[in-house]
Formats: sequence, C-alpha cells, structure tokens
Amino acid sequence: MFKRSFRSRDAGVSQREVAPTPMDSQHRIDKSARLMKKGSVRDPQKVAKLQRSLTGEETSRMQQQQQAQARLSDKALAPSPIVTLTVGGEGRLFAAHEDVLCQAPFFERMLRGQYHPDAQNRRIALPDEEPEVFSAILEYLYKGDYYPRLLHDKHRNSWELEDSLPRRATPQTSPTIHDSPYMGGGRAGQPQQSPQTPAAVEATVYLSSIGQHLLRDTVIYCAAERYELEELKRLALRKQGLQSGIDVGTILRSAQYCYAHTPDSDSRLRAHYLALIIRCRKTFKRSGTMQAEMEKCGSDVYGEGGGKLFFDLFVAMCNHLDDVIEASNARTPKTI
Repeated sequence: MFKRSFRSRDAGVSQREVAPTPMDSQHRIDKSARLMKKGSVRDPQKVAKLQRSLTGEETSRMQQQQQAQARLSDKALAPSPIVTLTVGGEGRLFAAHEDVLCQAPFFERMLRGQYHPDAQNRRIALPDEEPEVFSAILEYLYKGDYYPRLLHDKHRNSWELEDSLPRRATPQTSPTIHDSPYMGGGRAGQPQQSPQTPAAVEATVYLSSIGQHLLRDTVIYCAAERYELEELKRLALRKQGLQSGIDVGTILRSAQYCYAHTPDSDSRLRAHYLALIIRCRKTFKRSGTMQAEMEKCGSDVYGEGGGKLFFDLFVAMCNHLDDVIEASNARTPKTI
C-alpha cells in the first residue's frame, strides 16, 4: 500500500513536469517579458562611457574658451603700438593707439594691410584733414562721443547737448556776411536773439581749406563718411538736429559742403538740409543771402539770368506750398 501511494505521487510529479499548467506558462511568459524589458535599457557601462566622453568634450570646450579668453585678456593688457599722424597743411602731430584707430575701416586697411607702406612705420599723413575735426574723430574713437556730448534729460525726456543753454540761439554769424546777427538774411529755426546772448556751445568750425565757418556736425559727418564710421554719422546728424539759431549764410555754405563731400546715395544729411530749408522757407525766401547764392551759382552754370530764374522758381514753389497748406487748413474743421 505504501509503495502504491509513493508511485502515484511520483507519477503526479512527473506529470506536472511534463505537462505544465496554464498558470506556469503564463508565469514563464511574464518572466521572459520582464527580461526583454530589462534588456531594452542601455548597458550601464556604455552609458557611463558615453557620459565620460561627453564630459571630456565639455571640459575640452571649456578649456578652449578659457584659453581664448586668456589670449584676449593678454592682448588687452598688452600695450597697443602707437601710431603717429600728421594732420593738416601745417603738419600738426597726433598720437593714437593702433587698436583704437583700427576701429575705423579706413585706418585698419592702412595699418594692417599686407602691402601698405604705413603698416610698417606706423606713420600716417592726412594733409587734407582739419586738425580740429580730426581731434573730434579721435575723441569719438576713444570715448564714443565728442564734445559737446549728447546728454539725455530724464525730467523732460529729451536730448540736449552738453553745456548748452536751453532755448538759446548760437550767436555765431557768418563772417562773410556781417558781424551783427541781424544782418545776413536772418536766422533759421529760431527767432533772432540779442547780440549779447552768450554762446554756450560753438556750433561752427573754421575750415582753413575753404576759409569759411561751417557747421561742426556737418563737417564731422563728412569726415565720418571718409573714415567709414557709420555710428559717428548717426551721432553727428542727431547733434545737428539740436542746433538752432544758425544764420542763413552758414546753413547754405554747410549744405554746399555736404553735397560736395557726400555721395549721391546719401539720404540722411542731404535730406536734413532740404527739410530744414522747406520748414524755414519764409526765412530763406526773404533772405538776401539765399538769393545771392542762387543767382551766383545759376549764372556760373547757365549764364546771366539763370540764377534769377532759379531763385524766382524757389520763391514760387514756397508760395505755392503755403497756399496748399492754407487751403488744407481751411477745409479741416477746427476743434476747440
């Protein structure tokens, strides 16, 4: 009896081993799925190796950046070579650092050009430049502005020139017209002031090459055009827009200088002068200086009578513009 029960137990065990139950099959399937899922994860050794590689690349990149910064700091700390400049007909001497001058593409080509003779001896001659104008250029290259500096009035939320007197005219008159500010065809942009009004900021500069006083910002704008300093051109134009009380003769001479020293593609300073003349057309229309300049230029080109034609045309266009504005204002309902 004991043997029979033992045999039946062994037979049951063998049957279970040979013919697994559905639950065992499901268990094996779940286990194999878990193994497959675990196998889908990246090998920890490979992940660690990849991390070490990325860390090495990042470290190398940081080292390169630090080396570049060190080179830049060494370059900044290293003294820049001094360049000697001879300016003007009298040969006035200026000295400036090469790195500062090379902010202007004009000087960079001269000093760092491979075949330029000035690249070796570091001497530049500018015989046609005005020393006072070049001094303003150097001041801008070193400080980012030139005197008088452009200042922002936070209380008025407006821009003004350093050391300027608000609502005061610049009393400098054209030396070729008359010493009195009441002569020479009046002033554009501001009512006439008393001769005793002090000048806070001198608006003009004397150019020995033409023997005339011109607006300083116009001359600096044209110099910035030569040296390819676009930001300085914008700064000079903005400063000139803050000037007022300039006599007609100085404005006309400065406008002629502008047209002679800027390309035909210039659309900023030339447009500024055209807008100024149109805005102050009543002053220019009554100006004897405007009439004399137009008649002189017209006669030189078109012969006698040509200048009078152009001045009469200018007056007629001013009158027509005034008529158009008055008619437009008459049609516009007025509000109280």
